[in-house]
Amino acid sequence: MASVHHRYAIVQGRRLFYREAGPADAPVLVLLHGFPTSSFMFRELIPALADRYHVIAPDHLGFGLSDAPPVEEFGYTFDALTELTAGLLDQLGVSRYAVYVQDYGAPIGWRLALNDPDAITAIITQNGNGYEAGFVQSFWTDIWDYHREQTPETERVVSQALTLDAIKWQYVSGVPDETLVSPDTWHHDFALVSRPGNDRVQLALFLDYATNPPLYPRLHAYLRERQTPLLAVWGKNDGIFGPAGAHAFADDLPDAQIHLLDGGHFLLESALDEVTRLIRDFLG
Repeated sequence: MASVHHRYAIVQGRRLFYREAGPADAPVLVLLHGFPTSSFMFRELIPALADRYHVIAPDHLGFGLSDAPPVEEFGYTFDALTELTAGLLDQLGVSRYAVYVQDYGAPIGWRLALNDPDAITAIITQNGNGYEAGFVQSFWTDIWDYHREQTPETERVVSQALTLDAIKWQYVSGVPDETLVSPDTWHHDFALVSRPGNDRVQLALFLDYATNPPLYPRLHAYLRERQTPLLAVWGKNDGIFGPAGAHAFADDLPDAQIHLLDGGHFLLESALDEVTRLIRDFLG
């Protein structure tokens, strides 16, 4: 297995953590994590791909081991997180890359593609949504309510997503055998989102998520025009982004490879080998 390096870079005055592995001259694959985790979610995928690819997995600002300035010092938006990611890749000399997106990584990846279409060689979306059809309404109703009106009650409801039980649910819901998922995952994430002030960071991003669906028509036009090769590998039992979100990519990319696997939101925790095989076949 390839050695994985754990590094930091200063981008726009902020310290970003990232994992890196693989030959420096190999094709680049950028892994973008979701909420409430970090590049920790890729800890086993990175060495499984790094024999053939130069793999880079950053922690978004406010997550994992990257800086987490309070909301009074930094405006947490998906635009801002995208700018930091682009700044990191520029600093690392990366101008062409395939991208793997999951959950929050998707709106960041879509912005990277729209801002620099020539940079993206291929897209892997693992429960990374880009279509209205992908939203599981029973999950998203409370967040839409929070977007419409920020009151103590709507804030209290969406803040439940930061509890240990809610984070555990993201990992085990829809997984056919929960014993395959290590408890380290949800305890790791809970510890980091529980840092003083991080709840306000996460609430800011919950609120800014309202900027993502209006971006979808531009994303769809980009996909139709560029016909970027795309692999959708999806936990079909995800209670956040349903399988209709995977199938929808074929509306704009008839040649998209779409695979629904028996798993949930964090598919790598229970189906790593199958996902790795699909990625290697697709990128190869």
